[in-house]
Amino acid sequence: MIKLVAASLTDVGRIREENEDSIWSQVNSPAKKEPLGLFIVCDGMGGHMGGKHASFWAVEAIKQEFAPLFESKDPRATVVLSDEDIRKVKAGEVIVPKALEEPILEEVTLKAIQKANYVVYNYARHKPQSAGNAGTTVTMAVLRGSQVIIANIGDSRTYLLRNHKLRLVTRDHSLVATLIMEGQILPNEIYTHPQRNVIYRYLGQKGDVKPDLYRYSVQPGDKLLLCSDGLWEMIRSDKEMVEILERAGEPQEACHELIEAAKRNGGEDNISAIVVKAT
Repeated sequence: MIKLVAASLTDVGRIREENEDSIWSQVNSPAKKEPLGLFIVCDGMGGHMGGKHASFWAVEAIKQEFAPLFESKDPRATVVLSDEDIRKVKAGEVIVPKALEEPILEEVTLKAIQKANYVVYNYARHKPQSAGNAGTTVTMAVLRGSQVIIANIGDSRTYLLRNHKLRLVTRDHSLVATLIMEGQILPNEIYTHPQRNVIYRYLGQKGDVKPDLYRYSVQPGDKLLLCSDGLWEMIRSDKEMVEILERAGEPQEACHELIEAAKRNGGEDNISAIVVKAT
């Protein structure tokens, strides 16, 4: 059975006065059951304090949607059968009572993303003086056992380290990423392009938003890294990231070393990292 160990860390960096990143890391490992983990990185944007509040409320909205999955269930609780369930029992059919059904992770993830978008959008609408043009990116992963759903909006990222190779799982929703895809600029130009901070998809937009969803099966030895652009823009070498993730024995040490490396390389933005280790 897969076991999960995780750690998270955020830092204001060397330039910014406020930290507009918000993060969340939670692991539930009940005895003799598959572990459940929820990991979120949001990088806020907007005038005044808008970005800070946008990322905070987005994380809170997502956490709220997933809270029922982390609630401990009393095995002695009474299960109420419907008339249809009773009919199936009498007919000899096997049923799974609704009280025992497990929510589908993908459905909960999509619902949580839409709720977070709605919350941030309405925050900006009702508090224009403090919110400005508030919005936030989100990259998140929810794991049950070996199954993981990764969702992404904006340019925060999720990486998978497996067998000494680092894979960028997510795709940036940014102008420079589109220019690279269309062959108009080279990949290394994203760090210096004058419009590198233009994000075209984020939480806080009117109406529904469409996250990118990715489905993976994790293996013992895998590590997931969720981070804001303040990390990956400062650590531009996959080799350096791999060295840090493999040198650091535990996720807490890896988070600390990654953030320190980003600060040594300039620390131009807020820096956030969540490292999840499967054993």
